[in-house]
Amino acid sequence: MKVGRNEFFRQATLRLCSSLEIEKAMFNCLSYLRDFLPASEMLLTIFDPNLGLIHNLATVNLTGIRKPFPSKPLSEKAIDKINIDIGAWKEVKILDRLDLHPAGWILSDHVNLSSTSMMYISLVIEGKHLGSLVFLAEGKGMFKKSHAGLVAQLREPFNIAVSNALRYREVVKLKEIVDDENQELTRELRFIKEDEIVGADCGLKEVMEMVRQVASLKSPVLLLGETGVGKEVIANAIHYASPRKDKPLVTVNCGAIPESLMDSELFGHERGAFTGAIAQKKGRFERAEQGSIFLDEVAELSPSVQVRLLRVLHNREIERVGGAETIPIDIRIIAATHRNLEEMVRAGKFREDLWFRLNIFPVMIPPLRLRQGDIPALINHFIEKKAKELKIHTPPPLSSIVLERLKEYHWPGNVRELRNVVERICIMHGNEVIKPEYLPREIWGEEPQREAPFCYEIPPEGIVLEEIVEKIEKELIAKAVKITG
Repeated sequence: MKVGRNEFFRQATLRLCSSLEIEKAMFNCLSYLRDFLPASEMLLTIFDPNLGLIHNLATVNLTGIRKPFPSKPLSEKAIDKINIDIGAWKEVKILDRLDLHPAGWILSDHVNLSSTSMMYISLVIEGKHLGSLVFLAEGKGMFKKSHAGLVAQLREPFNIAVSNALRYREVVKLKEIVDDENQELTRELRFIKEDEIVGADCGLKEVMEMVRQVASLKSPVLLLGETGVGKEVIANAIHYASPRKDKPLVTVNCGAIPESLMDSELFGHERGAFTGAIAQKKGRFERAEQGSIFLDEVAELSPSVQVRLLRVLHNREIERVGGAETIPIDIRIIAATHRNLEEMVRAGKFREDLWFRLNIFPVMIPPLRLRQGDIPALINHFIEKKAKELKIHTPPPLSSIVLERLKEYHWPGNVRELRNVVERICIMHGNEVIKPEYLPREIWGEEPQREAPFCYEIPPEGIVLEEIVEKIEKELIAKAVKITG
């Protein structure tokens, strides 16, 4: 394609500046340069002199964004060559064969070294070496001096684009860290202020004693109990009574995350690990570093994820999706389930070795029907909480007949069901006295008898005002006694 020097520079620069995501900018640029260069692939690499590693930040070819190759250590000869190239950064280097460069072997899994040409340019801005931009072409001796001249024109746009992209990545990472910290802080404040343990001195006394025994240890804890008994509240109690209380508590609902996303959510992923992975992402385990991770509904994990979780428990390290490096972690694992894991193990639905790892300190949380003594305190707790939210200045009182019925009910949904019933009554009836007819039919057992409106039959001989007032007063007093017990 024949274009003027200025037009070539303008069009290439427009594409380099088309996105702050360097992969997209590189792909757009390579798509334009294909008419001027024989390049089929472009890589952005950064050399870490302290560790002697070369990192591949981005890789694109003519069909799209490719997964970067893992960071690899270099030989002394390769390090010396890179340092020489950095010193002569103004030159565009051409190699007829990739295997002629001492660091070329790092791409041996990527291309055929002996039949791949390479052209590369060092990127320097304000005296700081940013990295190298590498062009690859299939075949020997594909790059000529004329190609090097075109790339040399684009040195400054490349420098600026890469510098901005790197700073953008830093901003994204910092924002992610701040968002994580804000989320965990909000969560911590919410639990500290609102989620007191109701029943700690009654129905949950034994559970709280076990919490006190295990909180200071590193051992995994397995919370067992029916749905709605408050396993998350107990998990929070364990974390905030532990030495890790000032670090994050990260909750994972294992039954709510699709299996295809589970690895990425738990362990994170590297940039380019799969379609749409435009940036590195920390998983839940990394976010819980030095804190605790709560794996709710752990029995819902697929067999393949169970294997990876077992490896985490055994090795205390993770590996991001698309990554080659293992990352050590220091976390406390708290798991929970409403299922019978022992039966699932016998049925082959849950790994026995994982069950052994999690079942070091099991805590059984009793259902609400076995904690009748906690029901009045729980009701008052939920009423006060909802009244405050609804700005009801006087929380609604509870009649004794309603309280007795609530204590007799079997509560299949446990504490969660009780909370929902109380919230619904507060929303619908405000600060009115909670009457039997306000309860759901499944709790009362039948439609409660509603009181007939007060009426007074006038006798034929007429009425005496004092007698009417006296009768009304007696009926109102009897009604008040019946309601309040």
